[in-house]
Amino acid sequence: MSKVIYISHEGARHELDVAEGVNLMQAAVSNGVYDIVGDCGGSASCATCHVYVDDAFLPRLPEANSRENEMLQCTAAELQANSRLSCQIVMADALDGLTVRMPDRQW
Repeated sequence: MSKVIYISHEGARHELDVAEGVNLMQAAVSNGVYDIVGDCGGSASCATCHVYVDDAFLPRLPEANSRENEMLQCTAAELQANSRLSCQIVMADALDGLTVRMPDRQW
């Protein structure tokens, strides 16, 4: 398992141990991180799991595919260069210590 740190817009911090192969949205929803909604269940079709990824980890992530990029255009909160859908980030050992920040709103 690898550690992921979720930080809410208000600054609340949730540290979770996440198994390899589990996406960050699933881990958050399963562990009561209420700032991530995940209405579509992880199919990249709702943008309610939008997060801002710590810049140091961006090179470790695969690039967003066209579907994710399309959905990122629909986020309720400001789109930033480090915006990603947490349902599309699958935990791997290389992401141990990953920090993601949640926007002020998901819808």
